[in-house]
Amino acid sequence: MKSFFSLIAVLLALITFADQSNVTILIDPGHGGKDPGHLPLSESHMQEKDIALEISMKIGNYLTYNLSHVKVMYTRTTDVYPTLDERVQMANGNNVDYMLSIHVNGSPNPAVYGTETHIHNYNAKASYKWAQLIESQFTTRAGRKSRGVKTASDIGHSLQILKQTKMPTVLVECGFITNTSEGNYLNSAYGQEIIASAIFRATREFMKSKHPSIDFSPPQEITEQPDQPYYKVQIMASIDEIDVNIPEFKKLGYTVERVLVQSTSMYKYKYYIGPFTDKKDAKKAQKDVQSNGYSDAFVVYFE
Repeated sequence: MKSFFSLIAVLLALITFADQSNVTILIDPGHGGKDPGHLPLSESHMQEKDIALEISMKIGNYLTYNLSHVKVMYTRTTDVYPTLDERVQMANGNNVDYMLSIHVNGSPNPAVYGTETHIHNYNAKASYKWAQLIESQFTTRAGRKSRGVKTASDIGHSLQILKQTKMPTVLVECGFITNTSEGNYLNSAYGQEIIASAIFRATREFMKSKHPSIDFSPPQEITEQPDQPYYKVQIMASIDEIDVNIPEFKKLGYTVERVLVQSTSMYKYKYYIGPFTDKKDAKKAQKDVQSNGYSDAFVVYFE
């Protein structure tokens, strides 16, 4: 009987170990190298290939440093051009669990703007769920106009990345580079951070729903410390430096402070309002900024 229970314990340990294995995602920054993708209205702006790479690397960093048990791979990390066949092979040949392709849209009509997330067809149910979560985050988290989830029938042709990959795959069009306002947004560090954060949050929610037995908690959780003499409200964090005088911060009606934080893995910028000596004042400020688009703002205690 003792040996029977020992065997059960071993089997449970093996199951737990299997459940905690890495989930692998391949991030594909569209175009690159000789293929610039869509061109901007202004020569001072980045081409599609460069914006796609910036946003892709930010998404990868958010996944790497905020989720345990997630392995991030890229089809490119520099200005090179993997062919579509090579990108598909990277996904299928490495047996990745998910593929995320990042693009920026363009149109002859400069009035057109908004985000889109593409899947092959509605039979790809996991991809469809993921795409819906991304578009939802674009409207709620990023405050962007969503043009919805698109399939091959919607655009009149299939996309190789979506048709030939064996795993759930989505292709995200982060906005129109050919629209003046959206082009400016996509070229800003702030816009890229917000777009990347929205995609990350949707992907995190999707992965948690697909792998309920895996603990995706951050590798190092930071806990708040009560009973300290003053408070600030953290409104966001970013990988790249964002000017605190941008209109998105000015509309809050509070002075925004940017703090550079050095961790063991990477540098991050954090953005606060405050300080407040009374916790009630901090809570009121938190509600104010949450109602202005920063729904994840939270109170932090400092000495």
